[in-house]
Amino acid sequence: MIIEVKVPQFSESVSEGTLANWKKKVGEAVQRDEVLVDIETDKVVLEVPAGDAGVLVEILKGDGETVLSEELIARIDTTAVATAGASSSLAEATAPATTAAPAAASPAARKILEEKGIPAAAVSGTGRGGRVTKEDALAAQTPAPGKPAAAPSRAAPPLVALGERIEQRVPMNRLRARIAERLIQSKNENAILTTFNEVNMGPVIALRKQYGEKFEKKHGVRLGFMGFFVKAACAALEEFPILNASVDGNDIVYHGYVDIGIAVGSPRGLVVPILRNTSELSVAEIEKQIAEFGAKAKEGRLSIEELTGGTFSISNGGIFGSLFSTPIINPPQSAILGIHATKDRPVVENGQIVIRPINYLALSYDHRIIDGREAVLGLVRIKEALEDPARLVLGI
Repeated sequence: MIIEVKVPQFSESVSEGTLANWKKKVGEAVQRDEVLVDIETDKVVLEVPAGDAGVLVEILKGDGETVLSEELIARIDTTAVATAGASSSLAEATAPATTAAPAAASPAARKILEEKGIPAAAVSGTGRGGRVTKEDALAAQTPAPGKPAAAPSRAAPPLVALGERIEQRVPMNRLRARIAERLIQSKNENAILTTFNEVNMGPVIALRKQYGEKFEKKHGVRLGFMGFFVKAACAALEEFPILNASVDGNDIVYHGYVDIGIAVGSPRGLVVPILRNTSELSVAEIEKQIAEFGAKAKEGRLSIEELTGGTFSISNGGIFGSLFSTPIINPPQSAILGIHATKDRPVVENGQIVIRPINYLALSYDHRIIDGREAVLGLVRIKEALEDPARLVLGI
């Protein structure tokens, strides 16, 4: 019986994808649920599994080709026998992992191995069918100095000599290209203006120091700064709902909920997973979700649903040491909060110069619908909530 292999159904926010690389060749045996190919979208990498055991008899779309949702890309014959040079029978396809091809690896494993400079072919996989898992990649040892590594599984882009200097041309992956597209869209379509303020993080730091250990023991997650920033942002968005609105043609859409996107780095680039109904979450729930997002982003496991939507965003350049920046709005949102590194700085209080842990805040907003008054007062509201965290608990 012939089984069709189709592209998974994309969400409404994803129109197409790119076939990253086929794990199997025509004529090779495959197991049920074995990953056949990775599809890279502008948000996530999707794995396409085999619907049943058999032989891959036809590939309709090759590596690097663009595919649409539910498009036919291959066929599997469940009654065929693998050709010579591949697997001799379906039974061999279900042999122990030690006999399977070691080069097959999950997207997360491949990324880890690339960072270590280790080819997937040099790692023995413990996953189904000999697939290299994330754990295998983490455990893999980098080749000793002076010892040549095995040839990588995918050829690197060629170096081009320009006299005594060289250049290397590398195509953007789909996520990077999408980021570039959206940044240009934001710059061209929004009237972006940024207002700044500074906040004394001393009260939040004291609260973390006093309750951090008990918080982690009870909730199983560290009490970070982001939970406070998110709750402070929610307070400002509820007081000034225009900051949580978006533009749709000639209409202003006011959202009766707060979904905050948290910008995090991933091996493939910047991604913005969404905290849903954020104003209803506790600090503990926020910290747990952010920790989960960070782990998923690192491993390439964020789903399209987790990256879709959002009414407001927060970008934390401070974790990289940023002192000051002007964040770019993530369309169709109308505002974004940028937070930065907290540093001890001299400030004047009651006519005296004192040292305080100061963080510079930046709120970029779309001046088409948000006036300076709402933007400035919204940022002041965030500042006040952070300098007096009891406000967040009491809702005042």
